Amino acid sequence: MAGLITMDDLSNDEIQSILNDAERLLPVAEGKIYLPLLQGKILGNLFFEPSTRTRMSFETAMKRLGGDVVNLGDVKTSSVVKGETLFDTIQMVDGYTDIIAMRHPRQGAAQYAQDAARVPILNGGDGAGHHPTQTMLDLFTIKQAHGRLDGLKVVLAGDLRYGRTVHSLSHALTRFGCELVFASPKLLRMPAEIVEDLSAHGANVVETEDLLSSLADADVVYMTRIQKERFADEDEYTKVAGAYKLHASNLEGTKEDMIIMHPLPRVDEIHPSVDKTRHARYFEQAFNGVVARMALLCRLLGVTVPEDIPSAGGEF
Repeated sequence: MAGLITMDDLSNDEIQSILNDAERLLPVAEGKIYLPLLQGKILGNLFFEPSTRTRMSFETAMKRLGGDVVNLGDVKTSSVVKGETLFDTIQMVDGYTDIIAMRHPRQGAAQYAQDAARVPILNGGDGAGHHPTQTMLDLFTIKQAHGRLDGLKVVLAGDLRYGRTVHSLSHALTRFGCELVFASPKLLRMPAEIVEDLSAHGANVVETEDLLSSLADADVVYMTRIQKERFADEDEYTKVAGAYKLHASNLEGTKEDMIIMHPLPRVDEIHPSVDKTRHARYFEQAFNGVVARMALLCRLLGVTVPEDIPSAGGEF
């Protein structure tokens, strides 16, 4: 694989294969055993936007597999402030590393970077565009909970207009025949071109402003925060801030195995009372960023994950 820019870079079979690799790598991600599959390899972390989970999980994934990481660090202390172009930055880091994980505020920047690079680029989010590595950890979390990806009813709620996580995830879920419910304020509806594309690919899509009425028969509820940083007009943000707030009391009558996910960070869209319910999966989901990105790093670097990995300790 040249890189992972959007989920279109992966076939359904490749997705399932990578998720199977991730499952086998769980004891490595948990630190129970050391498996230096990527020893001698270097990951370049280029984050032009703030990040906690994505950046740290990439770094953890690489180090758990015996590799090393170099970080761009604070953009304000990099050559970007001197006027260095993205093309020149990529050319430079390309010479230092074997693979690059990148987040950038401009939609399309990841593809531009891949066109400029010789090493694989892992898109860690490009503006309001795509976030395929997040989608892979989301799919892993869903499969972990339900044992499958196909035929599930998934409610995606909150900021669907600017939320790159739900843009990528909705396309992937459509490929596995999931029923999709988009719950959002009118101002933050899923972009029409995405809905049209999903429908053209056979998706069963329902759009609504009523989140609570969609919970009863859902298998997955995927909450997102209203992203203040994506709004050019603060008045628009004020109109929708706090539109949805999920409390434990809202979960009565839902399916026993329904799971609640969130790409994090949350603000107030999931009340802490939900954390103690059997439905909460968002912290496990965050951890799954390590194991999913471990599998992706191996795949893009052409390293085979062993079929038989001890569950804890032991020798190969």
